[in-house]
Amino acid sequence: MNDARIQLTDEERTPCEVWTRVMGYHRPVSAFNTGKRAEHADRCYFNESPKGSVQRREQLAAA
Repeated sequence: MNDARIQLTDEERTPCEVWTRVMGYHRPVSAFNTGKRAEHADRCYFNESPKGSVQRREQLAAA
């Protein structure tokens, strides 16, 4: 197999439209007003581990 990496210039790239769920329906972030865009940028994302996972046990032991 050829392991060559594909390189794109900025002119060749296509902008990605980000959508999010707001008040029960989906909207593109580009349609938000300034305040809502700032609120969207401040959102925190988390990844919850299953109850019996090793990471979870280590977190509980460290606490």
